[in-house]
Amino acid sequence: MSNASSFPLTSQTQGTTSRLRLLALSNGHGEDAIAVRILHQLQQLQNPPVLSALPLVGEGYTYQKLDIPLIGSVRTMPSGGFIYMDKRQLMRDLRGGLLQLTFHQIQAIRDWVNSQKKLGHQSAILAVGDIVPLSLAWISGANYAFVGTAKSEYHVRDEVGLLKRNKKTAWLENFSGSIYHPWERWLMSRRRCRAVFPRDSLTTQILKKWSIPAFDLGNPMMDSLEPSFPTARFYGAEIEKQELARPLIVTLLPGSRPPEAYANWQKILIAVSALIEIFQERNFQVRASNTLVFLGAIAPSLHFESIRQILQSYGFCLCSESPMQIPDPNALAFKQKNTYLILTQSAYNDCLHLADIAIAMAGTATEQFVGLGKPAITIPGNGPQFTFAFAEAQSRLLGASVILVEQPQEVAQVVRSLFANPDQLHSIAENGLRRMGKPGAAQRIAECLIKRLG
Repeated sequence: MSNASSFPLTSQTQGTTSRLRLLALSNGHGEDAIAVRILHQLQQLQNPPVLSALPLVGEGYTYQKLDIPLIGSVRTMPSGGFIYMDKRQLMRDLRGGLLQLTFHQIQAIRDWVNSQKKLGHQSAILAVGDIVPLSLAWISGANYAFVGTAKSEYHVRDEVGLLKRNKKTAWLENFSGSIYHPWERWLMSRRRCRAVFPRDSLTTQILKKWSIPAFDLGNPMMDSLEPSFPTARFYGAEIEKQELARPLIVTLLPGSRPPEAYANWQKILIAVSALIEIFQERNFQVRASNTLVFLGAIAPSLHFESIRQILQSYGFCLCSESPMQIPDPNALAFKQKNTYLILTQSAYNDCLHLADIAIAMAGTATEQFVGLGKPAITIPGNGPQFTFAFAEAQSRLLGASVILVEQPQEVAQVVRSLFANPDQLHSIAENGLRRMGKPGAAQRIAECLIKRLG
């Protein structure tokens, strides 16, 4: 456990003249990233608040990269924050000191608020994630805002009505008329809760039925995804011809958490092998080109050599030629038959934008890919994150944009079906954009926070 016992009353970043002091609370790696996007936009404002953070799960490396000081105790829990997917993970966290850590964090938050009050500073809390940071924000005694990343009405309904579920206890998720339960809505409707930023328009619409200051400003997960190449498209006969002549491109998203991601990678490669096999069939005509290209978007947290060794065990050989240029000097190209596979750890955005489809076993990455209007085929793994329960919930969250299969061998037939149905691809594109929103949400939220908290 690392501990920051003194509270930063000044910031190395611009904005020491601002009276507002803002403490960000987040409970997961994805939540940290979303919080940091918003804090970065706050730093760009003319009179930004002085920022601090307390990551409730993990050690806050994302904040440290932005030179945002941490308060209180931080520690990586065994579950990595995925206790809601597997109760065994909760027991591991409890044995790992979760209760003691939470107690110290509550005390640190209260001490931070009291110290700001004694110095005559205006303070506020930005809670990012679920009910845990939201509850701690309420306990703090300060004004607060909430960015709800974990829940969406799409988990239980779409624009037409409630989803049909086979699970007998599914009604409990929506027993009070919202995916957010009464106690969560109570925390969001308190006088000190100045703003709530749900992850999509449908959830905002439902929350506004109660006295909740909900703002539909988009999802920060779709920010900072610009590729290295221009994305403007000009349609015409020549462009359409070029589109049909290019290779079919499939991005592979095994997730970012070791050792789970290595097991995910092996499952994905089984799907890759099945797709290569079906691609050789004469009646499988997706593109005029008979070239298939896979882009392995490998997180920096993973051991590149391990990923490479697993790949080569599936018959891929390192080659000097590459069917496309990736803005990564360390990218490696492999070949098997008329198929290429490129591994990169730094061209993530390009991997999302270049692909026609993804084979995914990831959380945030899958949502971002879908948000670009593209279909993702997902395969449940052994967890602790990407279990069947997680994948099934994700498929409800993202709707038609995600096709969940039970076995990796099924991926090939799904690809065949998708490209035989252009109308389905069109509806998938519209669905993804609607569920994930337009880029620029972090800036819009930052500007709203200053108005509501400042």
